[in-house]
Amino acid sequence: MNPKRIVIAGGPGTGKTTLINHLRALGFVCYDEISREVTLQARKDGIEQLFLTEPLLFSEKLLEGRKQQFNKAGEEQQSVVFLDRGLPDVLAYMDYIGDAYPQYFVDTCKQNTYDYVFILAPWQDIFVSDAERYENFEQAIEIHHHLLKTYTSFGYHLVDVPFGTLDERSRFILDYLNLG
Repeated sequence: MNPKRIVIAGGPGTGKTTLINHLRALGFVCYDEISREVTLQARKDGIEQLFLTEPLLFSEKLLEGRKQQFNKAGEEQQSVVFLDRGLPDVLAYMDYIGDAYPQYFVDTCKQNTYDYVFILAPWQDIFVSDAERYENFEQAIEIHHHLLKTYTSFGYHLVDVPFGTLDERSRFILDYLNLG
C-alpha cells in the first residue's frame, strides 16, 4: 500500500505523546517516541541519564530505532502512519547541546524522508517536567528553534499545529490530511 509517514514533532512537553495516543484511539496506526524506552533501558544498565552522559551513544540508539520505525511504517496496511518524532529530531537535539555527529546521521535523514511533518510549539500551559524529561520550559523553546532549523534544512514544509483542545488539535491534523 505504501502508507504516508506523518511525523508529529516538537520540543519536550508540547503534547506530542498525548496527541499520538488520541490518534491511536481514533483508530490510526501510531508509533511511540522511543527516547523514553532508550532512557529507561540505560537506567536498568546503571546509567541515570544516557543523553547527558553519552549523547552520541544515546543519539545513535535513537537514530537506529527511528530508522526501524520508518521502515516498519512503510509496511503497514493503512493509508497513514503517525510517528512521535522523526529522524531529524536526533540531529536537532545534538545541535542543541552543541555536539558533533557523524555524516551518516545526515545521510540517514536524507535517505528516509517523511510525507508530512506537523510541529507543536512550546506551550507553557501544558508543559510538565518528569523523571525522563530534564528540560525546563526555556530549554524547550530553544529545542523548538533547533527542530525548526533542522527540519527546514532537509526541505520539509512544517505544518504548525495551533494550540487548542486535544480534539481541536487532532481535527486540525486530520482535516489538513483530508482524513476527516
